[in-house]
Amino acid sequence: MRNGIHPISRPVVFRDRSAGFRLLAHSTIDTEQTVEWEDGTTYPMVDVEISSASHPFYTGTSRVVDTAGRVERFTRRYGRTTTDRP
Repeated sequence: MRNGIHPISRPVVFRDRSAGFRLLAHSTIDTEQTVEWEDGTTYPMVDVEISSASHPFYTGTSRVVDTAGRVERFTRRYGRTTTDRP
């Protein structure tokens, strides 16, 4: 590896503003904000809009899409042709 061309990887705190969830992970992202972690060390902090604590898929609040209703609406709107199978 050549020296001086790779970004520096360091611990960074990612904070989900909507859920109040914080995660300490390694990243190369550059930020001006800092926060004090539970161990008393100050780390750079990045605010994120969605994390596993607030994403509908992980929280179980996702909606189920009614695909049968969509097919029926399409059939009503455009009808069936004589070449369609029953």
